Amino acid sequence: MAQPFKPRNTVRAEELRNAAPTAERLLWQQLRSRKLGCKFSRPMPVGPYFADFLCRKLKLIIELDGESHDYSVGYDSRRDNFCLSQGCRILRFSNADVMENLEGVVSHIQATLAQTHPQPLPPAGGE
Repeated sequence: MAQPFKPRNTVRAEELRNAAPTAERLLWQQLRSRKLGCKFSRPMPVGPYFADFLCRKLKLIIELDGESHDYSVGYDSRRDNFCLSQGCRILRFSNADVMENLEGVVSHIQATLAQTHPQPLPPAGGE
């Protein structure tokens, strides 16, 4: 039996997308259209919270932290604890990481995806 539809706060998600900082927009260019082999969505509701980027299939959340996160440590901790309790894994980067080392951030995400979702082994045999 299919699960009943759960309404999502799409209005708030759209507001967050439209107000996304430059770092989020840059990283989105690397994540969108399955460029890393997995589908990511942005921002995505996870219970009462929003993830900056979410791969639902792998339950992988990518969070970018700007200066405002310095003042919301308690909120971030509650959100992280909730997401972890739902079986999600969280990667966290600062906006500065993305702006100064986008290639390194993407490489770290790719390595995490490879661990979480390994490619199948080639068939056994040989020449």
